Amino acid sequence: MKQFIDFIPLILFFIVYKLDPRSIELAGHELTLGGIFSATAVLILSSLVVYGSLLAIQRRLDKGQWLTLIGCLAFGSLTLLFHDETFLKWKAPVVSWLFAIGFAASHFIGDRPLIQRMMGHAVQLPQPIWNRLNVAWVLFFIISGAANLFVAFTFESIWVDFKVFGSLGMTLLFLIGQGLFLARHIHDGAQGAVPSATKSKD
Repeated sequence: MKQFIDFIPLILFFIVYKLDPRSIELAGHELTLGGIFSATAVLILSSLVVYGSLLAIQRRLDKGQWLTLIGCLAFGSLTLLFHDETFLKWKAPVVSWLFAIGFAASHFIGDRPLIQRMMGHAVQLPQPIWNRLNVAWVLFFIISGAANLFVAFTFESIWVDFKVFGSLGMTLLFLIGQGLFLARHIHDGAQGAVPSATKSKD
């Protein structure tokens, strides 16, 4: 569920981006709504609301949520400050690659891979399986970042569509694959436990 909370500001960003530019009056000020720059402002504000609400409810944000929020504030602010969407195009690749570095570094820092720290309370797996799953997340974030970068600077007319729906689709497919991978190994582990249980009864 956490992965999809991150897409709420992105979806709002997409909706505003697709609007035909129009002027609206808010608190006595005339604002333009529609297009990349007003969409970027909405992305920043909605990210603050979403993650601020999570912080108020949970009393904390995990490291990934902090990274996503900081990336949004940094690249979004630069986009508005310099009136240049190039900065925003780099947000998804840079954040994805920072996630990849975090997952990769966890193989060498700490006692468990990052994915095990995130899911170990709910799933019991042999250590080699956790290691493989963590590597899969590293590869996912590397590929996701590269795909976003390629589309943003090669197919500029559809980069916003890909930023939202391409990223969401890749994440969904990867999570389904992870679920199938986990189900297979949990099932194998349960089958392997049956002979031991039977033997102990004898």
